[in-house]
Amino acid sequence: MHDLRTIRAKSGTNQEGTSAHNRRVIIEAIRLNGSLSRADLARATRLTKQTISNLIESLEVDGLVASQEVVRGARGQPSTPYRLVPEGAFALGVQIDRHLTRVVAVDLMGHEVARVVANLPPGGPAEGSKLILHLIDTVRRDLVARFPESVHRLAGLGVAMPGPFGLPPSDDDTWMMAQWQSFPLVETLAAGTGLVTSLQNDATACATAERMNGAADGLDHAVCIYFGYGIGAGLILGGELYTGSNSNAGEIGMVLFSRGGTQSPLEHRASLASLFQHLGLDSATTEAYADVERLTLAGDPRILDWIAGAAADMRQAVHMVETIFDPQTVILSGSAPGPLANRLFEAMFPLLPSNADRPDRSLPRLQIGMIGLWAVALGAAAEPIRRAFDPRFSAILKDAP
Repeated sequence: MHDLRTIRAKSGTNQEGTSAHNRRVIIEAIRLNGSLSRADLARATRLTKQTISNLIESLEVDGLVASQEVVRGARGQPSTPYRLVPEGAFALGVQIDRHLTRVVAVDLMGHEVARVVANLPPGGPAEGSKLILHLIDTVRRDLVARFPESVHRLAGLGVAMPGPFGLPPSDDDTWMMAQWQSFPLVETLAAGTGLVTSLQNDATACATAERMNGAADGLDHAVCIYFGYGIGAGLILGGELYTGSNSNAGEIGMVLFSRGGTQSPLEHRASLASLFQHLGLDSATTEAYADVERLTLAGDPRILDWIAGAAADMRQAVHMVETIFDPQTVILSGSAPGPLANRLFEAMFPLLPSNADRPDRSLPRLQIGMIGLWAVALGAAAEPIRRAFDPRFSAILKDAP
């Protein structure tokens, strides 16, 4: 029996017409806590036992939850725990970077089940989108071959690419993907796949991945600083991802920082792109990432010099987001080579004093999260799962899909 178990869950509502929200509440509670009985769920969500029973039966019919063996305790009635079925839903994610694209499929738990990567062809987004659609088709065929039922269980397609979005394109700004910014990407991929398609910037995608399976899992207030070709911040505020009025919230890479009497955007000083420039590497090739990893492991003085300056700026960035957003923790994640990210993370300490420097903290002010070339793509794929199954206030208002 689990009578004394502390269960992380949002409250459901017993009002009529709110089953969509209540289904999401149950799915999230089981995802966060593992298998739960109907009594566990009723106690944690404050829903009636009858409501829980009806919803569990509905989720079982839909293939999203399954019962496990009956648990017999020393006292009370036997209970039946319920678990999520990973194969109950799937989603696809696409990362579009400056020179390559990655496509990944995940299950209901956000675990990767198929992937493919390719260099983007010349010809801009018109040709690049054709390649992406081909790669999506390849991953879908692989997915169906392994899980035949997935053909009817795709929650949607998530896309992630560098922001900011909606600004006037500038071909002179090599940090922005000007042609891709002005291309009808979401519409093209939605039409080509028949899937509901959404777009995030790469920092928000990393935050989505951290919220599902990473250091932000179960947290209501966290800031994920993205360290990749560029720099950004994914914001988890009040238990939900916050993207702003133009999907550009958290673009801290655009904030001007001063060093040595000069001002420049943070991502011009502390991103992978700035390191590539510092080393004279061609970022158009994947070999640049391998070179950075090799040089980092070798303790190359040029790498160490760059880290010293970048860490000072990133320390300021942590102080800034702590002061503005008051998160439970700040998470460093992204698509940089692991050895480099780890060295940068270590060099950021000690952190600057801030409002977050409290004696009663249960989480570190700064921690390292998901680091790797597939972090953004996994976050992009997690977005359709989040939209379909995470509790949101809009679901109560019947505004959520």
